[in-house]
Amino acid sequence: MTNDSEPQPLPGTPEAPASVPRAQLPELLHAAVTAVGGVERPGQVAMAEAVADAVDSGEHLLVQAGTGTGKSLAYLVPALAHGDRVVVATATLALQRQLVQRDLPRTVDALHPVLRRRPLFAMLKGRSNYLCLHRANEGTPSDEGEGLFDPVDALGGPTGKLGKDVLRLREWAEETETGDRDDLSPGVSDKAWAQLAVTSKECLGASRCAYGQECFAEQARERAKLADVVVTNHAMLAIDAIEGAPVLPEHAMLIVDEAHELVNRVTGAATAELTVGAVNRAVRRAAKLANEKAVDALQAAAESYHGLMETAQPGRVEELPEYLVYAVSAIRDAARQVITSLGETRDKGLSDEEAVRKQAMAYAETLHETTERLLAGSAYDVVWIERSDRFGPGTASLRVAPLNVAGLLREALYKERSVVLTSATLKLGGDFNGVAASVGLPGEGRLPDTRSAGEPEREEGEDAPPYWRGIDVGSPFSYGKQGILYVAKHLPPPGREPDRPEMLDELAELIGAAGGRTLGLFSSMRAAQAAAEAMRERLDNRILLQGEDTLGELIREFASDAETCLFGTLSLWQGVDVPGSACQLVVMDRIPFPRPDDPLMSARQKAVEEGGGNGFMAVAATHAALLMAQGAGRLVRATDDRGVVAVLDPRLATARYGGFFRSSMPDFWYTTDRNQVRRSLAAIDAAAAPVRER
Repeated sequence: MTNDSEPQPLPGTPEAPASVPRAQLPELLHAAVTAVGGVERPGQVAMAEAVADAVDSGEHLLVQAGTGTGKSLAYLVPALAHGDRVVVATATLALQRQLVQRDLPRTVDALHPVLRRRPLFAMLKGRSNYLCLHRANEGTPSDEGEGLFDPVDALGGPTGKLGKDVLRLREWAEETETGDRDDLSPGVSDKAWAQLAVTSKECLGASRCAYGQECFAEQARERAKLADVVVTNHAMLAIDAIEGAPVLPEHAMLIVDEAHELVNRVTGAATAELTVGAVNRAVRRAAKLANEKAVDALQAAAESYHGLMETAQPGRVEELPEYLVYAVSAIRDAARQVITSLGETRDKGLSDEEAVRKQAMAYAETLHETTERLLAGSAYDVVWIERSDRFGPGTASLRVAPLNVAGLLREALYKERSVVLTSATLKLGGDFNGVAASVGLPGEGRLPDTRSAGEPEREEGEDAPPYWRGIDVGSPFSYGKQGILYVAKHLPPPGREPDRPEMLDELAELIGAAGGRTLGLFSSMRAAQAAAEAMRERLDNRILLQGEDTLGELIREFASDAETCLFGTLSLWQGVDVPGSACQLVVMDRIPFPRPDDPLMSARQKAVEEGGGNGFMAVAATHAALLMAQGAGRLVRATDDRGVVAVLDPRLATARYGGFFRSSMPDFWYTTDRNQVRRSLAAIDAAAAPVRER
């Protein structure tokens, strides 16, 4: 999606528009805020000035901006005023849509009289997010298409859900202007989408594809090349960093919104997996074009690997045992044979055959890359065996992920551009250093030509660490007056089992005092399910449970009925925005430390300890504090919100690290008095009753 103005000269060229004088920044911000119907806030003004300083000086900036600050305009206005191209990377679809459909159009219109130009903006995602016209028109479904050939109805149409979804996608291909999966409503399953989408490796290429000129992904890239503001996601930013070949257009400024999610998203993009299903899919695809000997070798390797993984025990693998080395090597060697064979079948002149070959090549190349990485045994990677129902009962897979992405981010993000990272939660334990280190930045205030104790001397010609600063522009909310942080100090510390009778008693009493209106944030799905089952037996309130419907539908139902409660796990800690009386009690069952058997987290913790640091605080506590800060942020979403955040884990009050967690959360009024909290909840419920009745 772009705005309709004429394209401006490409930013970065001599013809690029000049930046607006700094003195006009307040005027621009006021115009933009007025255009979206908002009100300027001191924190928003402070952030806009800091962003302008950063882009002028070339330094990097971390900005903590609380909910309601208006941070989107605080970074968009100085970025647009500067004149060079800016890339904005976000974690969530909701924010991407807000930027492209609401904030940017209104801001561009509002700034036009001063800028005397209309900056262009565009959305850019990975290729697999766009429908492939070749797939839609020529077929070539993926091997996930079981169900496409179910019995047909009297009119010849498919009767199965997968077939119906694919038919609807083909019809949608004729009317959509973007081909963007997120513009399809209602949506379809991942399996259905995979029939009509391709990865970058599977793509024929615009010059070879019969639909290259009409390709939705290519059109999105062309729009991005002409845009002054490119809105993308953290995954695309990760791909741009990891693969070496740029997928984003050149830009002078990068803004990472929802920056607390960046490390997890980059880690996910850099994680590879060797599953039995992936090897079998490669076999099926290769069988159509590769020579029989190569395919047979891959089939035999797949069967051997499957037999071994049926009995494999989950957990970290610090060194691949000999039997797994043999099995993984067999897959690697067979995949190489298939790649060689497929290379000999190219240029047949048939587009459909070329599409099949490209897909088969993509599967084989991915297998080869993953097996090579597993066999390399790099000290910078973590390998583990994971069991998951995603691959069917009784199956396991090998996974490999980077031990740390800080070095990758440091090399990829900060050398060529000014970077602004912003979120409502970037200060943990009172400073930015923990988050900064995780995204590849040195200690705050460090000069470019210094290094901390223990770091090796810099080689001649080696780049200095990037200089940055962090600011907290606060929040428009009065947390101390609007919310209470209650810690159930009297409860016994939680154990490993989700069944905690005393905690469930406390939860029931709190919900009763609040009259419902409770968002329950649990550290595991087992704990959420156990609590939902117990509350449904004890209370008359309706209890919604994550997984029993789509997340969007659950949140809508929760927001529409003040007596309803919503229980769930990770995505609820960060993904719920329900202002008003529907959410006035947020309950956390325990401090959400990573599981002790989490292979990646435990490996990262061990690495910090071996380097002389405090692994628990640097990894486990930082992970949990970030989640708790995000979870507590679900309570106050507007200036008239009131409520309680209740943590049913006494360690927040009694453990030495409790202060670190509390200082990472919004500055609510703090208490461990259970009777005071019940009285407060009852008063809030009574005050909200007339509002609900109206």
